[in-house]
Amino acid sequence: MGFVYLMRETVALLTPMDLFYCFVAVQLGIVFGMLPGLTATVGIAILTALTFQWDPGNAILVLIGVYVGAIYGGSRSAILLNIPGTPASAATCLDGYPLSRSGHAAEALGLATTASFLGSMAGLVALSFLTPVLGGFALEFKSYEVFWLAVFGVAICGNLTAAGDPVKGWVAGLLGIMLSFVGMETIQGFRRFTFGVSELMAGFGIIPVLVGTYGIVEILSSLSDTSPEQRVPQIGRTLPQLRDVAANWVNIVRSGVIGVFTGVIPGVGENIGSFVAYDFAKRASKHPEKFGKGSIEGLIASETGNNAVVGGALVPVLALAIPGSPPAAVLLAALFLHNIRPGPMLVIENPMYMYRFSAMFLLASFAMFILGILIVKPLLKLLMIRKSIMMPIILVLCMVGTYAIAGRPFDILVMIVFGLLGYPMRKLGYPEAPFVLGIILGPMVDENLRRGMLLSYGNPAAFFVSPISIALVIMTFFTLFGRTRAVRSVFSIAMRPLRSTMRSVGRTFGLLRRNGNSMPPSTDDEDDRRERRTREESRR
Repeated sequence: MGFVYLMRETVALLTPMDLFYCFVAVQLGIVFGMLPGLTATVGIAILTALTFQWDPGNAILVLIGVYVGAIYGGSRSAILLNIPGTPASAATCLDGYPLSRSGHAAEALGLATTASFLGSMAGLVALSFLTPVLGGFALEFKSYEVFWLAVFGVAICGNLTAAGDPVKGWVAGLLGIMLSFVGMETIQGFRRFTFGVSELMAGFGIIPVLVGTYGIVEILSSLSDTSPEQRVPQIGRTLPQLRDVAANWVNIVRSGVIGVFTGVIPGVGENIGSFVAYDFAKRASKHPEKFGKGSIEGLIASETGNNAVVGGALVPVLALAIPGSPPAAVLLAALFLHNIRPGPMLVIENPMYMYRFSAMFLLASFAMFILGILIVKPLLKLLMIRKSIMMPIILVLCMVGTYAIAGRPFDILVMIVFGLLGYPMRKLGYPEAPFVLGIILGPMVDENLRRGMLLSYGNPAAFFVSPISIALVIMTFFTLFGRTRAVRSVFSIAMRPLRSTMRSVGRTFGLLRRNGNSMPPSTDDEDDRRERRTREESRR
């Protein structure tokens, strides 16, 4: 019945005006996602102001289109320039840019488009059919669980490094967490590490940090590179071959599920879903050594994960009026501005609006796929421009995008400082992605640790009580120490009984196959034959 309602609302949106609004909004979102600093959050905020006087149906359709397009659009600059247009595309740089440098830019863009569309379909399933269930699951994440989730996010940073050295990844992640403590803490309002600078009261803005760490570092690296200009990739087939997609169907399903459940958790966001999906794909891959060097599996996992988060993040928006990500928070405010009151009563009293909302998301996803395929080849012209011309243009875009967030020259200074910090980090082998992820997750670690200690009256045991916390602690432990010889030995000893049982079962089934699937005689049958033989001997 839910599918019928979804299709009915989708057909109702197939009018020329609605299609025009949707495609224009998605194209604007792709542009916002491509340009460094102009993220999905900024795009939704700007379009909310521009569409305030519109009809609520058209306005919400435009905002959803911008959201879907911007999260996808970040992969364009990540693949072509190694600069993620949005934080959600940071993991895409790890394999998308090496594929582009090796002459497979068109294939990488096509795979990213297909993976983004399939991730959006996974989010659509959650948004349409799992809103009540997943909304209830999100409420289980209190301060203790969110703290461990953030710690787990930092722990997997070490597994995201291309060089295969997890320690450097963890050091970069911890450095990012430490820098996130700058500013006024949110619980008691104390100033920390501001040194009398009023601009640091709010800490380091994530956009200046992101643009500086990726954009400025890439500009400095490109200008200092004396190697010949990178060759322009051959413009070939932009649609990925079916066998490439079919070979990664398990990866796509796994990344989609991870993205959905990550999005449902309030405040987590698309960037974590992308990193977690990437990490799981690397662990499950038969060729983990290719990750960070142009792995198709890694590219598909990151793009499927971050786009699946979009639908998952909208689940608590509709079911609980709680945003699952920063762009979803702005979209939630836009819903209230248009006199739409999301929450549990919306699902109960007006379920048809939930299906109309899902239909808007479905239409925006198809528009994203169509536009993504059509604009792949024009975007490849960016690689034909010489670095001496391209890098100053990128520098101007970085500065404009950073300044446009709050209109503060101080943000440009922060961007430059983090660029100068990130450049030697890259030269020394410390990756940027864990560093940025640490800055993003730092407030989550700090706030939930302090809040959890206040709620438990200073008892740290409260962080090890709930099943979700215990599961996250176990995953964090194996992420940090799973490669050590001691943990491997203990795990091997613990798994011996299970392996022995499985070998016994395998031998039993092997005997059954050799004997024509005939069942071995049971103990009861042998006892009956023994009793009959005894009675016959007694008669004799």
